[in-house]
Amino acid sequence: MPLSRRVLVVGSGGREHALAWKLVRDGAEVIVAPGNAGTAAIAENVPVDAGDIPSLVELARRRQIDLTVVGPEAPLVAGIVDAFTAAGLRIFGPTARAAMLEGSKLFCKQILHRGDVPTAMFQQFRSVAGAREYVNAREDMPVVVKADGLAAGKGVFVCQDRESALAAIDSLSSDPLCATAAKGILIEERLDGIEVSVMAITDGRTIVTLPPLQDHKAAYDGDQGPNTGGMGAYCPTPFVTPELLSEIESRILVPTLHAMRRAKVPFHGVLYAGLMLTAQGPKVLEFNARFGDPECEALLVRMESSLLELLDAAVDRRLESIEPPTWREGASLTVVMAAEGYPGPVAKGLPIRGLSAAEAIEAATVFHSATKFSTDTALPSGTIVSDGGRTLAVTAVGESLAKAKLQAYSAVREIRWQGAWCRKDIADKALAFERAAAAEADEPDAVGGIAKGEG
Repeated sequence: MPLSRRVLVVGSGGREHALAWKLVRDGAEVIVAPGNAGTAAIAENVPVDAGDIPSLVELARRRQIDLTVVGPEAPLVAGIVDAFTAAGLRIFGPTARAAMLEGSKLFCKQILHRGDVPTAMFQQFRSVAGAREYVNAREDMPVVVKADGLAAGKGVFVCQDRESALAAIDSLSSDPLCATAAKGILIEERLDGIEVSVMAITDGRTIVTLPPLQDHKAAYDGDQGPNTGGMGAYCPTPFVTPELLSEIESRILVPTLHAMRRAKVPFHGVLYAGLMLTAQGPKVLEFNARFGDPECEALLVRMESSLLELLDAAVDRRLESIEPPTWREGASLTVVMAAEGYPGPVAKGLPIRGLSAAEAIEAATVFHSATKFSTDTALPSGTIVSDGGRTLAVTAVGESLAKAKLQAYSAVREIRWQGAWCRKDIADKALAFERAAAAEADEPDAVGGIAKGEG
């Protein structure tokens, strides 16, 4: 079956830039709606908002789009797949009901329990007063407070004690972004361990599991500060061995798909599992219904086979008929460069310098997350300016994780705008783990004096 020729990518962030970048490399003619300054350099931007579903349907019809790929979660939850399907248009992603796996934390928990999938214990509340009463009445201990609905990655609060849990509940009611999402509030036990991300492409029957990654959600070095949409990621993570990945598939991914089918809500698209590797095994923190951001950037730069072929096969329900994707050896790493004030309010329209110099760094690619071309006549024509909190996703590949990190941060150092900042410790936990494993392998055996792992 021939591959789709003309592809529409919906969204405007770094994830969508990475999707467009890879699809162009796969030979597709790509249109991005609405896109950003980065996607404009490799594809055609069309000024249609990702939330304007009727206009997107009309755009796909008018431009004879063969396949639409949806980046952000909000259009999926709003029913973009349902609308495109009703119009006879091919689109990759879950239906609105299936996207509730991400759109409602409570629905996700119900599916997990239906599938006997390991996850944290929780309590659900329909009012701020009820949640506060529960926290005040229970033992003072760490918990996680979550808004039931979508909150742009900011509706989850990891709380150390009662005081911070009460403050999180108040934030859910006072922050306009969280208030809509917090029509329901979940309070979970806090899981301890190592957090990882595993994404899989599925057509509802077959699962193609992608290399595991580790995201960095906290704003600041050392996993300090408020939760964000993600400050960096790397791929693959040494914390997930092939054996553990097989366990994640059999105990988490497959049972979740089966539970969705039994609930008469079949899932097609990207099944993204945010996991905690606990002493009792992997447990689900959350599910997303789309590619992660910045995980998508770190993932796709390593993909050697065709993403277009994979997505086409998923839409046509024939994943079992294609060869598994192939991946570049080594590792990749993404560093998010953010605007001053993120994850709070930020200034926009600040000129960004050094993008070309960063792109000139060997094996580095700069994906734009929140940029646009300036309309300020005082600036040179074509000036790229900041347009949001997470502004750039600077990505590099290398023969090792250490080399990928070196190249990514070398590119970061070339880029400047007023107030720009980033975490400096992306992948440090993995590098420390690798060093410890190497040191253990080199230690003399206590009996025979032979280094472990040697013949």
